[in-house]
Amino acid sequence: MVGSIIGDIVGSIYEFCNIKTKEFQLFQENLDFTDDSILTLATAEWLLEGGNVADYYLKYASENPYPMGGYGGMFVQWIHRASRGFVNPYNSCGNGSAMRVSPVGWAFQSKEKTLEMAQRSAECTHNHPEGIKGAQATAMCIYMARNGAAKAEIREAVTRDFGYDLTMTVDEIRPRYSWQGLDGVGNGATCQGSVPQAIICALDAVDFEDAIRNAISIGGDSDTIGCITGGIAEALYGIPRDTYEKGVGYLPDEYRNLVCRFEQKFGSSVI
Repeated sequence: MVGSIIGDIVGSIYEFCNIKTKEFQLFQENLDFTDDSILTLATAEWLLEGGNVADYYLKYASENPYPMGGYGGMFVQWIHRASRGFVNPYNSCGNGSAMRVSPVGWAFQSKEKTLEMAQRSAECTHNHPEGIKGAQATAMCIYMARNGAAKAEIREAVTRDFGYDLTMTVDEIRPRYSWQGLDGVGNGATCQGSVPQAIICALDAVDFEDAIRNAISIGGDSDTIGCITGGIAEALYGIPRDTYEKGVGYLPDEYRNLVCRFEQKFGSSVI
């Protein structure tokens, strides 16, 4: 899941100040983790400890109310309701379900279980079919990649199982993509408007860093696209030791300890 956290951190300053280039300093002093990393870590703790995943999202968001970037408006309303005991989902198709799911892709030994638990992680808030689909597609990519599937096999499976169009290249997406989606149609903060693009950014890369640069360069919801891409790229390529250390260095001790616990149980991606 560290790949997701790194993608989030690198993209944190570009979410509302998009750049359309792969030429930028990867790690900078003014970067920070956002809600994407916080909820990814919440998913990881759920997988380690068990119980109701909604309780972990409420706990982590309540303890970290104002991360850089902030939580989505509908999720904030859910936090307030859930804190009073009303934890019903709100039919969201936002990409929050996909940004927090990467630990699921590492935790299970079958595609079926991975998809089941990705759905469970999503539907406590994002129970719209597209919200569930975005989480499942992301987790499936990670599961397949860590089990040695070729990029072509992953691309074929995502297209077949979820109907995402993965035919464009990053260079074709970049001039046509924004917060308003592809060619100004739709919403780049939804699963259907950002997960396919994030998957392409991972599949079209040559290594982990190149995938993150792809993700930031297309614009839109940069930290979340970076987070989704980074989770997949970690499973595809592994993370170089120095990049890994710089990324986790932005986290406080309690989060670094959680990362260590998760990797001790489910494996490490460091190369």
